[in-house]
Amino acid sequence: MISLQIAVLIKSVVATDEPVYVRDGVIEDTGAKRVINPYDEYGLEEALRWKEAGGGTVVAIAAGGDRTVEALRTALAMGADEAVWIRVDDEAADEHSYATLLVEAIRREAYDIAFAGHLSVDNGAGQVAIRVAELLGWPHAGAVVACQAVDGGRLLVTRDAEGDSEDWELPLPAVVTAQQGLNEPRYPALAGIMKAKRKPLTELSPEDLGVSLGGASALPGQDGAPRTERLRVDAPAARPPGRKLAGSAGEQAAELLRLLRDEAQALSSG
Repeated sequence: MISLQIAVLIKSVVATDEPVYVRDGVIEDTGAKRVINPYDEYGLEEALRWKEAGGGTVVAIAAGGDRTVEALRTALAMGADEAVWIRVDDEAADEHSYATLLVEAIRREAYDIAFAGHLSVDNGAGQVAIRVAELLGWPHAGAVVACQAVDGGRLLVTRDAEGDSEDWELPLPAVVTAQQGLNEPRYPALAGIMKAKRKPLTELSPEDLGVSLGGASALPGQDGAPRTERLRVDAPAARPPGRKLAGSAGEQAAELLRLLRDEAQALSSG
């Protein structure tokens, strides 16, 4: 394994076992526990293993509001050498905004590779890392389940292809998004948690990166203004109660078939 300067893009998300509510068209998760996006953890773990095998540096980078710091501190506790927090109001940013900010942070250093998660468990868009690769002009491999850097500045990856797999070779620098199965992320040890308090965490603003997020007070700079707008969020409709079919097995099967046909006709006519 060769020594590399590695960036890991992470996102702070609500833990999947925490309750989240929708009130008046807005997601309410103020009191919910937040963690590193699980897919990003696979990318971070892979970066740490590379550093342990061949040296180099691992820098965790995240953009978001105040609670993003919790995820970055966890990354430091797991073993990242440094963390970069791009402080931005999440309500004033979208995938394009985050990608633009992350790209400018990456450009400040000579990174050889950037790891990220295949998607985030909160909105599942799977856009940011791909946008970062496109803006940087770097090759990108998604849903990666095996990854190895070899001499000559090359990257060998195996990616999940919807039940099959594909083997790719990419030149470095590159962006890799991690799929479940790439590794098993570690838990931060107590020693790592204590060390994390002394590791550097750099705070940057969009202005520091020369990025404008638009608005009345927009400054000249790289255009990171949101290109999408979320109008409203609605909770899923309540699941109707189940029905118990009576009669013999044959009668139950016939009734079930009738109900399914009626439902299909109602959907097609609606």
